[in-house]
This record gives sequence, structure tokens and C-alpha cells, in this order.
Amino acid sequence: MEFLQHPPRYLFFTGKGGVGKTSIACATAIQLAETGKNVLLVSTDPASNVGQVFSVDIGNRITPIRAVPHLSALEIDPEAAAHAYRERLVGPVRGVLPDDVVKGIEESLSGACTTEIAAFDEFTALLTNAALTADYQHIVFDTAPTGHTIRLLQLPGAWSGFIAANPEGSSCLGPLTGLEKQRQRYAAAVEALADPERTRLVLVARAQKSTLDEVARTSGELAALGLSGQFVVINGVLPAAEAEHDALAAAVHRREQTAIAEMPAALHRLPVDQLPLKAFNMVGVEALKNLLGGEDDPVLAAAAIALAPADLPALSTLVDEVAQVGHGLVMMMGKGGVGKTTLAAAVAVALAKRGFPVHLTTSDPAAHLSDTLTGSLDNLEVSRIDPRAETERYRQHVLATKGKDLDAEGRAMLEEDLRSPCTEEIAVFQAFSRIIRDANKKFVVMDTAPTGHTLLLLDATGAYHREVARHMGANAHYTTPMMQLQDPERTKVIIVTLAETTPVLEAAGLQEDLRRAGIEPWAWLINNSLAVSKTRSPLLKLRAGHELAQIEAVRTRHAKRIALVPIQTEEPVGIERLQTLAIQQA
Repeated sequence: MEFLQHPPRYLFFTGKGGVGKTSIACATAIQLAETGKNVLLVSTDPASNVGQVFSVDIGNRITPIRAVPHLSALEIDPEAAAHAYRERLVGPVRGVLPDDVVKGIEESLSGACTTEIAAFDEFTALLTNAALTADYQHIVFDTAPTGHTIRLLQLPGAWSGFIAANPEGSSCLGPLTGLEKQRQRYAAAVEALADPERTRLVLVARAQKSTLDEVARTSGELAALGLSGQFVVINGVLPAAEAEHDALAAAVHRREQTAIAEMPAALHRLPVDQLPLKAFNMVGVEALKNLLGGEDDPVLAAAAIALAPADLPALSTLVDEVAQVGHGLVMMMGKGGVGKTTLAAAVAVALAKRGFPVHLTTSDPAAHLSDTLTGSLDNLEVSRIDPRAETERYRQHVLATKGKDLDAEGRAMLEEDLRSPCTEEIAVFQAFSRIIRDANKKFVVMDTAPTGHTLLLLDATGAYHREVARHMGANAHYTTPMMQLQDPERTKVIIVTLAETTPVLEAAGLQEDLRRAGIEPWAWLINNSLAVSKTRSPLLKLRAGHELAQIEAVRTRHAKRIALVPIQTEEPVGIERLQTLAIQQA
């Protein structure tokens, strides 16, 4: 494996959600630890599942992995980080400043932007605080999905400019006076990431055209930030021998090899490794040890499994029920890489084909709906919440309204305030609110960002709701976006998962988070399932057998409604294939 040759101190794994970053990061950490080096494995993903992979409760503290000598792990918990961050800023002034002033500071630090900054604060400490990491020869980072990670890496530059222009002000970062040291630390963190002698960036992908295109875009964005020490790992490639067994395996192998051969030129210029698809789930130390070059058990690989049919409804059954209302919001939620974009597009196409006006949109910074649709359709409108475009739109609106009658000094102060990265949080939330208002007269189908990022957006929605309720009073009549999300007659949340251990566990965790916010998921969709296939490929058959227990867990323990989408012989891209996907029987 080229990415493991002469490894530097920092290895940084990133890529689109669901491509196997966590598994590869964990396997890499194990392999390095087995050489006798002390290794720290760090997850910066809000939806981290490193603890589940090792079957250890890790959390927001450095925890030894007892099954692997020399290996410790840390999961940066954004909420815990935000709480500690707020206490560091507010604690010293509580009881010193007036209560209303303290409350104002707390409110300014209550948003999702502060949560993001706090998590990044902990992350940068691991790159710049020598005392904190002195005991470790290697630090392996398992990061959040691509769009979220790129945004975090852009923060030092954004904050540097804002602090320089507004040294006496305050923001969701806290009072800015005296933050020069913090700004320098953020800049030093990016400098460490940009040094190929210290840091290796491993871009993880699947052998799919859309995923490889996304990795190429990520590579360019990272290079633009000065991060050049890049490697590519294509994970889960079906071995050629499996293609000889049946038409499904042959189609999957052909599709993957075509995607690899035609991947963007930018990736061909980088060192590229391929990891074969394994018959087992990546849970537990033994499974992870076999991921990087290990072989499946030959007896196990030859085993024959009799698969019981998964007698579950097709996606069309859910679409029929959604269509009965005539309008409303349909939100696809779940872990990255489970197929939310494709299924959102399939639902939107199915509703539009029934004659309903449909607005298909995405809040995922890494999603490209146009690549999935590859065409237009009557009754179907497509959009994307672009954080940069929405932020600029918000800035111009504020300058044209609040700034209209200000003098030069006042307008300059307003412009400085609008350069705060917190402005993006407000702008994206307002775009989200505008779009879901469309659901009062048409169908709005939303492909959401991966779990952790979506929960931050919902946090902003909840904060806005609480603020409105506080100002309006108990007897006032009003409707907030959160109230619409909580109304099952107006919003249907569909949780998308794969029939695999970790995605199902994470989907169940998402469901609990939604319920705590007063949002009850309407249905679950199990995507890309092998369990109903007639495959004769030993490897695919074994993977299909592993699916059955997870399908049963979803059906009996988690979902009120459920549908299953079989694995496709052709990648579901384009209007015609998306329509077929929506009506295909499991």
C-alpha cells in the first residue's frame, strides 16, 4: 500500500461519507501500532463510530484500546467541546459582570457555529500542542465527510481576516480581544497539514463515478489551501474472480472498473491504492487487521448460504403514501454514503411523474443532484443550498436594509460584522427556511447533508424556534420551521441506511436525536441490498447473508414503515433509471 510507505507523523483520512474512512483509518492505526509505535486515533466526525468499530466506549477523552497495545483513541464530541469552550469564556465573568451581560454572551455562543469552532479548537490543539501529543509517534485522523472537513480547514483563514478587521468586537467565537494567540494556533495547524514531511492526506473513495468525481473536487480544494501531500485509496473493489459467477457480479465489476479507468486526470497523477471488497463487516480488531492486505478465510469464502427472502415493500409503496397528501416536505436523512442523494432524486422523479409539482433540493455541500438526474423533467425544479452563495445573498440583503441609512462609519462596522463566519450559519438557515415554506403548496424533497452536519442545522432551527417563542409569548399564534418539521402531516422524515451493522447503529442514533428534537421519523429505507438478489458469487452471497440480521433489526426494532431498494446492475443515474429504482420490487 503506497499510502502506508514511510508514513509521516500525521495521517489525515477524508472523503465522501460512507466510503470507509473510519475502517481504513482504524486499520491503519492498528498496523502502525503493531510496529511498536505509540499511535493516537482521533475522530473529528460529529457522527463518529470509532467506538462501535472497536466495541469500546471512547468519547471525548484519550482512551487506550486494550485489544491493541500502543493504540489509543479519541472521539471529539462537538457538543462536549462546545460546552467546555463556552465555560472557558463565560466562567470567568459569571458573577463579575451583570447577569444580563453574561446572558448575552451565552446566547452569542449558543449556535451551531460555536459548536463547529469548538470542535475545530480541539482538533487544532492536537496539531500544535506538543505537550498534549508528545507520547505519540503517529496521530491518525478520521474526519467528517468531505464538505464539512473542507469548511473546517477554511476556518483559520476566515477567522484571521475577521479578527484582523474587527479586533475589539465579538462573535460566536467569543470576545475577540486577545485572540491573536488563538488565530496563530489555527494558522499553525493548517501549516502542519500543508507540510508533506509531517502530514499525509489520504482521500478515500469507492469505485463509483460520482464518488471519484467528488474526490477529484476535494483534491483540488485541498490543493488550493496548500495541502499537497495527497494519496488516494479506492475501497471495496469487487475482485475480478467474483465476476465469473453471475450477471449481477459481472455488472458490478464492469461498472467499477470503468469508473476507475475513467476517473479524473487529477487522481491519476496521485498515488492510488485499491482495497478489495471483503465478505465480513469492518467491526472488531481481527476484521480490521485483514482489511489492509489480509485475505478472507478460504473455508468461509466457499461457504454456501441459503438466503431467506426479505419480504419488504418497495420504495414505490412509500411514494404512493406520500402522494396521497398532495404536498409537503420529504427529508432524506442518514449517514453519508448510504445513497440519500439518489433516493431523494428517485422519490422526486416518481412524484413528478405522477403530475405533482416538486422542488428537489439538497443541503449537502458535497452533493451534486445534477450529476444524478442528468436531465430535466416536467414538474420538477432542482436547487442546491450553496453556503457561499447564500452568505453573499444575506450580506447584500442586510446592507441594503439595515445598512441603507447608515453613515460611512456605521456601514463599515456592519460590513465588518458580516464578515464573521457566523454569518454563514444564519444565511444557510434562512435558505433552508425559505425552501421548506414551498412545501405548503408543492412537494419539497430534500437530500440532507450527512448526519452530523444535518443535526447542526436542526440545532440552528431549534434555537430560532426558542427565540421566537420567547419573544412572542405563550398566547401568540406563529409557525416556525421547527414546528413544521415536528408536524407529521407536513413533514415526512425518511431515514436511509444500508443493511450493515454500523450504518444501522448510526441510523438508530440519528432517530433518537430526532426524537429528542420532537421530530418523529416517518419511515426507514434500506438501500443497495444484496439480500434479495439471486447472486451466485460466494463473496456477495456472504455479504447478503450478513444483511439479514440487520434487516430484521430495522423491521422489528426501529422502523414504523420500511422499504427496501435492491442493489442495481447499473448505476442509478438519469431520469429513466431513477424511475425504475422507485418502482422496482424488492
